[in-house]
Amino acid sequence: MERIKYILWDIDRTLLDFEYSEKEGLNLTFEQFGYDRLDEKMLSKYKIINDKYWEKLENGEISKQEVLEGRFNEFFDLYGYDKSIVPRFNEEYQKNMGTVVKFLPNAKEVVTKLKESYKQYAATNGTAVAQKKKMSTSGLDKLLDGFFISEEMGVVKPFEEYFEKIFDAIGSHNLDEYLMIGDSLTSDISGGVKVGIKTCWYNPNHKENNMEIIPDYEIDDLYQVIRILKQ
Repeated sequence: MERIKYILWDIDRTLLDFEYSEKEGLNLTFEQFGYDRLDEKMLSKYKIINDKYWEKLENGEISKQEVLEGRFNEFFDLYGYDKSIVPRFNEEYQKNMGTVVKFLPNAKEVVTKLKESYKQYAATNGTAVAQKKKMSTSGLDKLLDGFFISEEMGVVKPFEEYFEKIFDAIGSHNLDEYLMIGDSLTSDISGGVKVGIKTCWYNPNHKENNMEIIPDYEIDDLYQVIRILKQ
């Protein structure tokens, strides 16, 4: 695959361990506000609520701010927390989440290796506060060539406008030059397919694809990206 020049990386659950940052960030924030840490049942319930709100965002049903505060309003309501603190709680959570990061297996090694031959960019729907902090904490800010954070761009993956803005910023509209790598079929892969760039689905847990979204490649180890690019 000689023509690829630009690699667009999803961050959470692709390069960085989102579950680790989410759990530790939440617990840091609950402790900061004088509450106990979440037990596993509560954390599981929060994740269900959180995923529901992000799915609505990807479908264009709600705004980013409605995701960020809506999930906590619903969760706080469920467990009897003081909902008046939700705006402040969310702000602190974004900051805390960015301080507790961990690379997924082989992620740092692969990005470092590819830096020799490709331009690499973050393409993320995460909040600007959390993602920029994650980049600096992890060192990705030194490894990647730039960041495309939906909150700053005014549009989210998987919408075509998100990718068009990336093409404008990079300065190339040659679709053959791009590869989008991510864990989400509905966000990363769907968006890439819509605009006509190559896509690689990172699927380490071997989830079944029950959707009409077909990636060009499917991998369960990030080292496989290097092999794909050599084809």
